[in-house]
Parts: sequence; structure tokens; C-alpha cells
Amino acid sequence: MSERVSHDLSARAAGVALRLAELLESTCSQEAGGDASGFLRDWARGAAGRAERVRGTPPLTGAPLDRLAQRLRITPLETELVLLAGLPEEHEGLAATFRAMHPGGEPHPGVGLASLLVDRAARRKPVGGRVYGTRAHGQPPDRVALRRLLHEGAAVRAGVLVLKGEGPFHERCLTLADQLWEALHAYPAWPRSLEEVDPGPPVAGLDGWLALPETARAVAALRSLESRVLLVTARDETVALSRCAALAAAAGLGVAGARARAEDPGAVALLGLHAAVRGAVPLLVAVPPAGGAPPLPPAALRLPGPLLLCAAPGAVRPGPQQPVLTVPLGPIGVEDRRRAWRAALPGARERAPELAARHPLDPALTAQVALDLRSRAGLAPDGIGQDPAEPDVSGAIRARAGALLPPGVELVSPGARWPRLVLAEEAEAQLRDAVARLRHQAVVLDDWRLREAARAAGGVRLLLTGPPGTGKSLAAEVLATEAGRDLLVVDGSELISKYIGETEKNLASCFEVAERTQAVFLLDEADALFGSRTEISEANDRFANMETAYLLQRLDRFDGLAVLTTNLRQNIDAAFIRRMDFVVEFPLPDDAGRLRMWELHLPARLLALDVDLEALARCYPVPGGWIRNAAVGAAFRAADDGSAVHQDHLVDAMRREYGKAGRPFPGAPPGRGGADTDPRAARALAAARTTGPPGTAAAPDTVHDRPTEKERS
Repeated sequence: MSERVSHDLSARAAGVALRLAELLESTCSQEAGGDASGFLRDWARGAAGRAERVRGTPPLTGAPLDRLAQRLRITPLETELVLLAGLPEEHEGLAATFRAMHPGGEPHPGVGLASLLVDRAARRKPVGGRVYGTRAHGQPPDRVALRRLLHEGAAVRAGVLVLKGEGPFHERCLTLADQLWEALHAYPAWPRSLEEVDPGPPVAGLDGWLALPETARAVAALRSLESRVLLVTARDETVALSRCAALAAAAGLGVAGARARAEDPGAVALLGLHAAVRGAVPLLVAVPPAGGAPPLPPAALRLPGPLLLCAAPGAVRPGPQQPVLTVPLGPIGVEDRRRAWRAALPGARERAPELAARHPLDPALTAQVALDLRSRAGLAPDGIGQDPAEPDVSGAIRARAGALLPPGVELVSPGARWPRLVLAEEAEAQLRDAVARLRHQAVVLDDWRLREAARAAGGVRLLLTGPPGTGKSLAAEVLATEAGRDLLVVDGSELISKYIGETEKNLASCFEVAERTQAVFLLDEADALFGSRTEISEANDRFANMETAYLLQRLDRFDGLAVLTTNLRQNIDAAFIRRMDFVVEFPLPDDAGRLRMWELHLPARLLALDVDLEALARCYPVPGGWIRNAAVGAAFRAADDGSAVHQDHLVDAMRREYGKAGRPFPGAPPGRGGADTDPRAARALAAARTTGPPGTAAAPDTVHDRPTEKERS
């Protein structure tokens, strides 16, 4: 088909070339125009002959030039001018011919030559009933009418015909829009000044969305071909493009997409031309304004038909004279998410409900994950490929999201489990309930329809409060592990920017990554962002309150598990606390809790006989973070001494922890007999006990004391 289209266009251009040859023969001498007219006739006969040889039945319909003329409503005369302007692109000899005829030596037809050609065509008997110009047959149009056509005609207004040159009007060149002639040949040519955007094929899982009244109205708008803007706003461009592809497919249209500034009339017009040639709907991905400039309306007033416009929120604003139809992104129901997973992973269709509940991604992102999984499977060595029924979905999501992490944000794979947590019974019960709520929210909210009946929101939000080192971050890691998700660690203090609006952008990027990866969102030092709103006494107070309000709204829309920690609950805004599903207190541990922490961090096989963990737990009322640091520090000191971990190692490490906090050290705990013991004597006694009688072997799991380097010296 493309070959027939190309030869048909050349044959139509050949007709203009023959009329140009006749013009030269009637106005020029044989010496002046004989060679040029002869070449024009030879080329035209060859082009017509080639077109005749490939002509088939039924006759060609819907050629790109005809689609362009119909969409733009250009006149037959303008169509002839388009063919004339395209002749230099057909053959290098034609370009040389025009260069010889142009006063400035340009390889394009001039306006004066076009005027002569139009005058001659108007004097002749019309072909097919067409009359060029504004006068009847026998009265050629004057040059004023042609001048008006080249200034105000539909082809010029739409950018199909472009006048180039700075000389007198009739010496200017008649050219076509960039790459338009190649596109009229049905080749996939694209303007060099536009970045092409391919939205990809429609993805599965949007059936319910397409049935929404707002979406059905957008499909009808695309079919009507009336001039209007269909605005699709989304922070994730992939999601917005998937909606545009689904709309165009539902309307039975193709898509021609480009990335440009929405307010650039030249770029929008050029996109519209190439979309019209292809019989497609133009799709513009708007480039955000630079340097914080205010958004401008799209320059789509002269666009002949609808425009799909993808933009980030706040990147464009509707124009006062442009009909705008806003297209919603959702909602996407749970059944559509399951359908998306079934289509994305045919080998794991039975797991679709589980995957939809565990990874409730947008269908566009689900398709991306499936693409990555297929690519990985193709690269695996023979016999080592993953089971199609058990794909590593979490790994694929994590790998793709790694490139999107903003500075100061870390995506980690957690490993801590419930036994690592030392909490009161009620606190642990709340954490377990949070995991269960996340696991069953698809059933309760969607299958049981509590989302509508009780207006229940998705997602789980926890606030963990307590002194530093009491295990709040560890609890978030345990929650992520038990939920089977990654952990996105965000330091709230690093998100704050002195520039207006930057704090919101930083947090929005974090939420976007959390939503895409379905990771547990951990915001440390939340009081830095969710502090109590204050009375406005200066501009900084107003912007701080705006940041808090934005963060509250963004947290409400998060469908995952959000964990926020603070050391100072009294500083948290009351409206924020009301939005929490769970508020869990992390107090300092009691004696039993501290003993359990010592035992968790220090395996018994590493301890010397003089170690009394119960005494340490009673003597030092400190948080778990201190105990961990002291246990690790004492282990390194013991390794340096070449011995097991002794009581004095632990006491000295704890002394340093008190020093770091600027608190007075309470001293060493009493020995097992109730009095303080000499460390060297205790070591000697412990060594004698572990060595045993002569000829006996030590226990295999015991670390024996050896003389330290200091003791040898």
C-alpha cells in the first residue's frame, strides 16, 4: 500500500510538472527554457508510468494528501501549490531546475513562478469542473487574490505552505513544513524540531475506566473531529500516555505524539499537520514552564480537530477561547487490576488476585513490570530461568524504581521479623493489625464494598512516637518485611527546602516512588514536616502552613502503608493525628525488655562467664538503640583483645553511650556476688572455669579467653 501511495503522489506531482513545462515553452525561448521543459516532461512521463504499473484495484482511497486536504479544508488551488512546493523533493534534477529559474538561486519554486502557473491554469478549461481562484473561466485571478491566499489561506495558516526569504514577495520561496513531503509519501518521517513520543499500545485493565461517563464523553469528542483540548494530567507520564492510547483506540484512531511547549504555536501546528497526514489524533506531551514561570494556555486555536494534551499538574492552564475536556485517570477498580495482571503474566493467571492485592499498580505500570520480567526471562541461562508461575514481581518493580529515587531517599529490602521487636503487648498488637489491614484491604474495601458504604479510605497510616532509640525505625522495617514489601526510607529533615514549592515537589517524588513500588513509606522525623500550624505573622509562616496542608492531602491519597516517626508527639499537628489509623507509643523498655534486648544482640556463645546481662539491664535504664550500640562496641573491643566478651567490655561500651548523650554514667553494676569485682581477676577465674581439669576438651561453641597482648606484656 505504501508503494502505491508514494507512486500516486509522484504521479500527481507529475501533472504539475507537465503544466510547468508548458508554461516554460509558452513564455521562454528554446534556448532559455528548452532544457528545463524537456527534463520536466521526461521526469513526468516516467513518474506517471511507474504509478500506472503499480496501480491496482480497487482504486486508491484515503491518500495522505487527501486526508490532509479534508482535515484542513484546503482548496484545490492550495493542493496544487502543495504539489508544486514538493517537486524539488522528488528529484535532484527538479531542484536544479528550480534553482536555475529562481532569481536568488534557491532550489524551490518562487511565488512569482507560482503566480504564472496559476494564471495559465485559470485561462485553460477547468479539469474535473475545478475553477482556480475567485473568477470564472476565462478571467484569471489577479495577484492580489493569490497574495491573500498565501497570507490567509488554510494551507498557510496551518503551516503546510511556508514562505521563506527576505526579498520581495514574488521572489520568496514556496516550501513545505518540515518532513511533510516524506510523510505525504506515507513514509514514517518526523519533523526534526519535534521529539516524537510513542504512547505504546493500549494496556489491559482499563475496561472499567473506559466505561465511565467522563471517559465515554472523551472518546466521543475524539470521533467528532471538532476543535477542542482533551486534558490528561498525571504526575506519572507513563500513566497519562496509557490513557491517551486507550482513548484513541476506543475511538478507532491512531496517535501521533510529540513533546513540546504547549504554548508554542509552531510546534502545535506542525504536530497537527503530521497527525492529519497519518489520519491520527495529535498527542502533545507538554514541557513544564522553565524557571517557575506561570503556566500558559495551549496554542491550539488553529488546530483542525481535537488535541490530546498530557501535562503534569499545574503545567498548563485552559485558554479562555478553547473548549477543554478534562479526562480523569480513574478510578481503577480491583477487578481491572486483576485483569491487568492476568494479561501481563499469562503464566501466573491464578495469582492475579494476590498480585493485585499486593501490588495494586496502575495497569500501565503493570505492563511495564511484565515487560521487564519477559526481558529477564530471555536473558537467563538455559535451565536457570524463573518459573513462569512464580515471577519475581517485587524485584522487577524495585529495579525499575531505583532510577526514580530522589536525593536523600533510600529503597531497601528489609529482613527484620517480629522476634526482633521488644514491645508491650498492645503496641505489638497494633502493628500486627496494621499489616492485616493492608493485606485485606482489597477484600474489605472493594469486594465487601465498604469503600462506598462506609466511605473508607485505602491505605494504612501509622504514627510511631517515643524517645530516640526505642525501636521506631526497626518497627517500620518489621512491618515492611511482614507485609512482603520494600521499605522506602525518607528523612523528613532532608526534604525541607528554603525555596518555595520545592518541599512539596520533593515529597511528591517520594510518594510517587512509593506508589510505583508499593513500598512501605517511612518518614523519619515527621515533626519537621507535619508540625503544628501557627498563626501567620510573616510570609514564612504562610508557606509553612501551605506545606503542611499539602502533605496532609497527599497522605490521604496514599493507598499503601505509611509509617511516620517522631520523638515529639506534642509538636505534631492535631489534624495530622486525626488522619492516623494507628498511633503507637514506644516508651523506654523496662528491666525485662532490656534483658531481652541484651540477649538478642549478644549470642550466649560469645560471652565470658563474668557477664551478667541481668545486672546490666537493671543498672542501665536506656533505650534499645543504646543497648545495640554497646553490644556491638563491646564485641569489637573483645575481638581486638583476642578474648570473649567480658563484663568490663560491656560496661566500658555503655559508659561511652552515656558520654555521647551527655548524661552522667551511673557506674559499673555490682558483681554476681553483690560487690564489684576486679576485671583481671574475673577473667582469670573465667579462664580457669572454662579450661577445666587437665585432659578435658572445651565446649565447641564457647569462645575461650586467651591472654591479651597487654597481659602478655
